[in-house]
Amino acid sequence: MQEIIVLINEMSPYLLLGFLLAGLMHAFIPNRYYRKYLGGNSFRSVLYATLFGIPLPLCSCGVIPTAMSLRREGASRGATTAFLIATPQTGIDSIIATYSLMGLPFALIRPVAALFTALFGGSLANLFGEKENAETTYTQGNTEADQETGFIKKIISALHYGFVEMMQDIGKWLILGLIVAGLITVFVPESFFASFSGNSLLSMLLVLVFAIPMYLCATGSIPIAVALMLKGLSPGTALVLLMAGPAANMASILVINKVLGKRNLFIYLISIISGAILFGLGIDYLLPREWFTASLTAIQESCHSDCASPVSYWGSVLLVILLVNAFIQRYRHKGDECCGAACGCNNKDLKNDMVITIQGMNCNHCKSSAERAILSVNGVEKVEIDLPTGSAIITGNASFESIKAAVESVGFTVK
Repeated sequence: MQEIIVLINEMSPYLLLGFLLAGLMHAFIPNRYYRKYLGGNSFRSVLYATLFGIPLPLCSCGVIPTAMSLRREGASRGATTAFLIATPQTGIDSIIATYSLMGLPFALIRPVAALFTALFGGSLANLFGEKENAETTYTQGNTEADQETGFIKKIISALHYGFVEMMQDIGKWLILGLIVAGLITVFVPESFFASFSGNSLLSMLLVLVFAIPMYLCATGSIPIAVALMLKGLSPGTALVLLMAGPAANMASILVINKVLGKRNLFIYLISIISGAILFGLGIDYLLPREWFTASLTAIQESCHSDCASPVSYWGSVLLVILLVNAFIQRYRHKGDECCGAACGCNNKDLKNDMVITIQGMNCNHCKSSAERAILSVNGVEKVEIDLPTGSAIITGNASFESIKAAVESVGFTVK
C-alpha cells in the first residue's frame, strides 16, 4: 500500500497539470483544425496526422472512433494509420506524468518514438495499404469545440473536459495501473527478471506478448513500467511497454481489421512492434543506463520515508476528490431523466423517437464520435446518448439503416 501512495504522491501534481493542459487544448483548438490537413496520399498528410496526434490526450479506445471520423471526412489511409499509432502512445498529460516518475529522458523519448513509428506506419499504409471501397461520406456536425464561444465559456469547458470527462475516461485505468504496480512491487521477487538481464530482446518479446492484446492507457502504463524497472527490467523493455501497451489492444485490432482491412492491420501492428523493439534496443545498447534509472533512486528513497511534500500531499488529495466526483457524475442517473432502453422508459414524449443501443463505447470521446456520426445523418434533429448503458435516443425522421451505417462507420455496432 505504501508503494501505491508513493507513486500517487509523485504523480499527482503533474497529473493535475496534464489534465488542465488537455482541457485547454480541447477548448481552444477546434476539431476542424485537426481534420483540415489530413487528406491526400502524401507524406505531408502523414506528418500532420502524427504531429496532431502526439499531444492529444486520447486513449486507445477514444482514438479509434476519432480516427474513423477523420477517415470518413477525407483523411488518407496513411494519415489515419499514423494517427492511430501516434495518438494513444502519448498525450500532453502522459508526457508530463512520465517526467514526474521516470525523468526527462523517458519524457522526451516517448513522443520521439511515437513520431518515428507513426511516420513509418503511415508511409507504409500510403504505399502498400489496401484501398477501401467507396462509401458514403458523412459530414460531421459541429461540436462544442468547433463553435465560437466566449473566453469564460471556453475556460469552463476546459475545466469540465480536463477534470471531469478525461478523469472519467482514464481514471479507472490509472487506478488499475497503480494497483498493478503496487502488486508487482510487493509480490514479484527481486530475482524474477534476473534471467533477462543479458537478453533485452527476449524480455521485450515477452512484454509484447502481454502488452499488445491488453488495454493500457498512456498514463496508466507509467507506474507499471516503473514497478517493472524497480524489479530489474531494463529501461528499453520498459519503453516497449510504454509504446506497445497503449498503442494496441484487442478492441483496436478488431476495429481496424473491420474498417481498414487486413493489410492495413498488418502494417499497423508491424510498425508498433518493430518501432518499440528498435527504440528499446537503442536505449539499452546505445544510451547510458544512468539516464533512465536516476529517477528510480528517488522513488526507492520515498518508499522508505513517511514524509511527502505539501504540494504532493495536497495534490494527491485533490486528485482523489476529482476522481470520485468524475465517477459519481458518470454513473449517476437523475431521477427526472430517462436513461433510454436500458431502464424501460415509457415516457410519452419518446413515442416518435428512435431508441437504439450502441456497443463498443468506452469513453467520452467514443460518445462524442457516435453523436457526431448520428447528427450527420439527414433527418436527425437531436440525439442523447447515455454512456454507461450505451442507449441513444434519436429525435427526427431518419431511417434506422442510415443511422446504423453512420454509427458503424466510426467503429461501433448497433443493437
